[in-house]
Amino acid sequence: MTETIHFAVIGGSGLYSMPALTNVQEHVIFTPFGNPSSPIVVGTLEGKRIAFLARHGIGHFIMPGEVNYRANIYALKKLGVKRVISVSACGSLREDYAPGHIVVPDQLFDHTKGRTSSFFGYGMVAHVGVADPFCNTLSAQVYDAVKQAGGSVHRGGTFITIEGPRFSTKAESNVYRAWGMSIIGMTASPEAFLAREAEMCYAVMAHVTDYDVWHVSAEPVTVEMVIQTLNQNTQLAQEALRLLAASLPEEQPCTCQNALATALITNPAVIPAETRKTLGLLVDKYLAA
Repeated sequence: MTETIHFAVIGGSGLYSMPALTNVQEHVIFTPFGNPSSPIVVGTLEGKRIAFLARHGIGHFIMPGEVNYRANIYALKKLGVKRVISVSACGSLREDYAPGHIVVPDQLFDHTKGRTSSFFGYGMVAHVGVADPFCNTLSAQVYDAVKQAGGSVHRGGTFITIEGPRFSTKAESNVYRAWGMSIIGMTASPEAFLAREAEMCYAVMAHVTDYDVWHVSAEPVTVEMVIQTLNQNTQLAQEALRLLAASLPEEQPCTCQNALATALITNPAVIPAETRKTLGLLVDKYLAA
């Protein structure tokens, strides 16, 4: 890939394309971890090249637990992407984070079951730091863009990821509230952790569609409710992304881009050749002799 991609957008429920992109090219990328959820569309927005990937596939046929998160992140890395913005639906576990609002979270709680959450293994070990799982700089820029676009937006909060595809029981929802969780969704984990291993800046623009099932005066969440709110917010999301394309600096040094510098622990001499080849895109800059 020779062109510079300003940032990538992973679109979740409700955001399946970016119509404002011009001079569009579609990339079908194969990875050692299988195929991404969809071809990656690269187009021009505000004079910048932007990549778009549909997390659930074209037509939304991939469940949250079936998403090939490793292939998606690896494919974006292969294109040279350094910044990723996830646009996703979420339920609110707080009274003040109301349906129609947008949340840019600063913490993540992984409550999924059995998803592959690392590129590593197969004879190579890395312990990446994720104390702050979202890029603080990029998150602040996403917040500013949504605010400028006219959205009701909140900065901060803990995003709990559940396995899905079902919604929570009332007992579960109330436990998550007691734990201090702010919003709930099904895809932020392991996507954020893989982005960190791939040394990408990663932030979430989470669209609140409902009050999950805990709220006594609101109807329990349904698919119809989620889609209705997302349709109302789609224009806002597109405008915020346009503003980001116009305002983000071309180069933005960040500690996310060196996340593996202190994470690799395996003696290079014992790393299997096939694993070294598979993970070369991620680790060659640290292992090259």
